[in-house]
Amino acid sequence: MDSSSALSPRILSVNAGRRRPTDHTSCPDGTTGIDKRPVAGPVEVRPPEGPKGVGGSGVAGDEISELRHHGGFDQAVYAFAREDLDRWEAALGRPLTPGVFGENLTTAGIDVTGVVVGERWRIGDELVLEATRPRIPCRTFAGWLGERGWVKRFTQDGAPGAYFRVVHPGTIAAGDPVVVEHRPDHEVTIGFYFRALTLEPALRPRVIAAGDALPVEERETVRRWAAAASV
Repeated sequence: MDSSSALSPRILSVNAGRRRPTDHTSCPDGTTGIDKRPVAGPVEVRPPEGPKGVGGSGVAGDEISELRHHGGFDQAVYAFAREDLDRWEAALGRPLTPGVFGENLTTAGIDVTGVVVGERWRIGDELVLEATRPRIPCRTFAGWLGERGWVKRFTQDGAPGAYFRVVHPGTIAAGDPVVVEHRPDHEVTIGFYFRALTLEPALRPRVIAAGDALPVEERETVRRWAAAASV
């Protein structure tokens, strides 16, 4: 499939999932919500009811099993680029449908890896999202795809997709345009933050440049990284 971005940045698909049993999860009830599928019609997106550990997804009808690691204010919506799915289709030799990586939004015409932490997207007439952090692959993701060595391979690829918080609620649908309303002037892109968290820990002190746009539960850790580097 070739979905290169000849058109303007847009939402290709809005995806939601229901909890399903799996052998590849640390969730106590043995379920996962990673199996997300396109949703027809406008979908409501709003801030979850609480932080990670309490609040779930920001996308109406989307269920999350492992609240310790997913959902909440700062991981309300997960976006992944169709262009990156296309690369993986070629590499894996199998079709990859929208939502198969567990993303709520499958985008087109947007370099999600290059999104800056704190960057704001307006989608449709009302919804405003703000980028917070990259997705870190886990064994649930690997088990769902059934690919040997998937966590290492996905990490080395360096295009993890981005989590967003909901700044202003709204409804969205496939085909809605994406407009970048604000892009902070710092170097901490989603790709940079991902490398700092995984393969390039030497980058960690520089993550502090993202400031209060970082997830609340990660700000103190980032401050410690910066303080240690300054000693």
